[in-house]
Amino acid sequence: MSDKLRKSLFITTKIFVCASMFALCFYLLWRNEYIAQLPAVDNIVGAIPVALMLTAFASTAVALFLPRTRACNIAALCLTIIVALCFALFPNALRGNWWIATETVVRTESEPPLEDYAPFSENNKLATCDVPDSEKLAGELPQLDGAIALYPVYAAFAQAFYDKTAFDAQGGCAASTYENNGERVVMTNTLRAYDGIIDGSRDIIFVAGASKTQREKAEAAGAELVFTPIGKEAFVFLAAASNPIDGLTRTQVRNIYSGKTSKWRTLGWADGGDIISFRRPEGSGSQSGLQAVMGDIPLTVTQPLPDRALAGNGSLMQQMTVTYRGVQPALGYSYKYFATEMYKNPDTKLLEIDGVPPDAEHIANGTYPFTVPFYAVTRGKPTGNAARLIELILSDYGQELIEKTGYARIN
Repeated sequence: MSDKLRKSLFITTKIFVCASMFALCFYLLWRNEYIAQLPAVDNIVGAIPVALMLTAFASTAVALFLPRTRACNIAALCLTIIVALCFALFPNALRGNWWIATETVVRTESEPPLEDYAPFSENNKLATCDVPDSEKLAGELPQLDGAIALYPVYAAFAQAFYDKTAFDAQGGCAASTYENNGERVVMTNTLRAYDGIIDGSRDIIFVAGASKTQREKAEAAGAELVFTPIGKEAFVFLAAASNPIDGLTRTQVRNIYSGKTSKWRTLGWADGGDIISFRRPEGSGSQSGLQAVMGDIPLTVTQPLPDRALAGNGSLMQQMTVTYRGVQPALGYSYKYFATEMYKNPDTKLLEIDGVPPDAEHIANGTYPFTVPFYAVTRGKPTGNAARLIELILSDYGQELIEKTGYARIN
């Protein structure tokens, strides 16, 4: 092979490697929506993934085309190490996980009083319908558990479809949140409810969906979870009523929670300052809802609050109206029924998504973008009274209760 041909092949190989590196860096940024959304990146943390990929490509190009001398070989080795570091740090950069401080998670544990929704209690707030006694379940009654926001609907199922004598004899309902002493109706929240259905200590749980962690836990335990859609709800985003922003697009939501956008001015509120986005714990129903909105785009870890006093001791709904530097810059998320009925804050508002409000009409017809089903979940195919209860829930009686409670029918 002639020197000229050898040199030509050597240069061609360098160009190919350089082009391949460019394609890889471009793909990773495109895959995580950075190429199209680059104008929406308004903060250093959000820009780090872009900087890492640019550094990786530039370092590769320089290393490939350095002259072949001893000093340049050492420089090329250093550049190669930089490229490796860029790719090693990239997943961390996508999650914005750079904080040394440990107290970055806002605790939102306050909950509404559940006594108002206790089945068969006097003057409760549960929806009702006229169910013939012949349709009611006796014998061994299924134990029900689930999400806080769905407690009023599955408590209404118990009141409508359970024989009261059998219900009382088998323990009735738990006196307060998180108790479970064998009562037929308990509310231990989404996280504990999934643990209960996986270990077989619950018969049916009512939830909006499972997180990846919960599905993996079920698989590890050999538990086949069967999801039966029974109704529809809206996953909503909230801000203070004083916030001039009335709506977001799906892309803007993903930009915020993937760390690209952190300033209200990027969304049109010049004086809003930083977006203070409050989060829910991993495994909670609303956190699983946010993960569904994000799809394959990594969700950033909770960022430190600009002032620890903003965390407070209240719920996310109360934190929506925090004031910081003269404005109310909070952003949060929940399910509509919880936010507007169970634990409402009158000084908040629900944001439109892509110009569509999360009202009853748009939830029922599915045009609100974040309309989601909620489920009756069993461990394996339901049998006996569990199967019969799900049949009743899907009947006109059950769907009427769902609609009267404030959710949308599944059929």
